[in-house]
Amino acid sequence: MKSSPTNFITRLKKKKEDALEYIIDAYMPLVKTIATKILHNRNRLDVDECINDVFLTVWQNSHQFKGEAEDFKKWIGMITKYKAIDQYRQSEKRNDREQQDESLLAKSSTPGTDTSVLQKEEKHELLAAISQLEELDRDIFMMKYFLGLTNMEIADQLNLSKAAVDNRLYRGKKKLASNMKLKERLV
Repeated sequence: MKSSPTNFITRLKKKKEDALEYIIDAYMPLVKTIATKILHNRNRLDVDECINDVFLTVWQNSHQFKGEAEDFKKWIGMITKYKAIDQYRQSEKRNDREQQDESLLAKSSTPGTDTSVLQKEEKHELLAAISQLEELDRDIFMMKYFLGLTNMEIADQLNLSKAAVDNRLYRGKKKLASNMKLKERLV
């Protein structure tokens, strides 16, 4: 049986799909256990995405593996560990951004607050800046900050993944911030 894993490692390096299927069948329990342990308080999609990333990385980088079948188990375990840690960090950043977005929205929409002329002017400038974004980004911003939809609801409405909505909001905010800083310099 020892020759079989070694044979599949050699076949994997030659990009043979049956070898990848064997690797997935043989190492899925290990990969799933490591990913679930590190991502224990994350949603199931984060764990699944991590597992997919691991096997994609193994497929793409199989030529870098040097060693025997026993070493392959350690190699795939380390890949899983680092992919899960990366996934955990990305998830933390995404959650932090969403909480900041929601707290900013809550502060700006609190009833009874004094709306000064300066705040109205800033809101007008922000709307003007949003109108300069691409149509899809504009729609996402309007749904998020003016209709109060969650990122998942926006994703469902626009047939996008939640990650795509997260990324577009993040990049859009960076673009808006740089555009508004540029305007300040010009004035």
